[in-house]
Amino acid sequence: MMGNRCAVIGVGQTHYTTKRMDVSIAGLVREAALRALEDAGLTFKDIDAVVIGKAPDLFEGVMMPESYLADALGAAGKPMMRVHTAGSVGGSTALVGASLIQAGVHERVLVVAFEKQSESNATWALSTHLPFNASLVVGAGGYFAPHIREYMRRTGAPDHIGTLVAVKDRQNALKNPYAHLRIPGISREMVESTPMLWEPIRYLETCPSSDGACAVVLSSEQAVTGRPAWVHGTAMRSEPIFRAGRDTVNPQGGKDCAADVYRQAGIADPRRDLDVAEIYVPFSWYEPMWLENLGFAAEGEGWKLTESGATALDGDIPWNASGGVLSSNPIGASGLIRFAEAALQVRGMAGEHQVDGARRALGHAYGGGAQFFAMWIVGTDKP
Repeated sequence: MMGNRCAVIGVGQTHYTTKRMDVSIAGLVREAALRALEDAGLTFKDIDAVVIGKAPDLFEGVMMPESYLADALGAAGKPMMRVHTAGSVGGSTALVGASLIQAGVHERVLVVAFEKQSESNATWALSTHLPFNASLVVGAGGYFAPHIREYMRRTGAPDHIGTLVAVKDRQNALKNPYAHLRIPGISREMVESTPMLWEPIRYLETCPSSDGACAVVLSSEQAVTGRPAWVHGTAMRSEPIFRAGRDTVNPQGGKDCAADVYRQAGIADPRRDLDVAEIYVPFSWYEPMWLENLGFAAEGEGWKLTESGATALDGDIPWNASGGVLSSNPIGASGLIRFAEAALQVRGMAGEHQVDGARRALGHAYGGGAQFFAMWIVGTDKP
């Protein structure tokens, strides 16, 4: 049982960009929080607790930044909690906030996630090995590229599938005013002309490094204001990064997380029963891989669904109408952005990238070595 009903009543985002030199971390998170509160028609005084999330502290080189952010988020004298599950943390943060509502602990919770990558070097932070052995990986791309190559080997997927995803998501980003990468005239030829970073991942098939923050206001049924997105199901799963028999191409944790959230929301066939999905795709090839992992396609068939155009904005199951992680990647916030964008869709407030008639939407995040997963399903109607 999910307990008390929970709803998203406010969403706030900063513009995502390479460097936000005009604000500190505190200023960045406050900007997103104030926009979420404005959307909900509330102030900080109306919030009972704050849940904050970000990726590893080494990304900015600021240890425990949440310790000094209470004032900026109106949390002085209120409960405040930090969440960390690597790259999936934005999604996990939303689920922790939702659990406080569902358990009846609080009536309204402010959830905030952020990253200010310009103040450090995330690729270096992901590549360092201590104390004295040499790094064998160059950032996340170096870690995931072999998994992508194995997916291609298993399924026989042609080389151009990653290019199709990159073009689709970047075209969608042109409709999203908050997106970091907005590239007019994006085309297959443009993507295929960019350098190969980690075979088979080209430069324009990978996510940027972004500064930015996202915030949502969560409410109990009794405290709803405005137009709510109702939470129909929530799930988190994790698995060891190294274990005998682990399938890094199609992780069991992702399959289990999807099965749980679908059960809660009454989803029998995600492609048929969901209207739109915001999925954590930091490298373009992860769209077909996650199509299979999340049950939208049978094993070996995900790339065919991508190639058919089903995941395009005008397809039958649009993925990443906002432009996704490929277009904006403040790592600690990237998962929450997926969850927030799903909520905007079912509230009918996604602007130019709104999917017509969207009533049920999926938000998804993954992190670490594809070992942490967080998902929620939100809908227009009460569960």
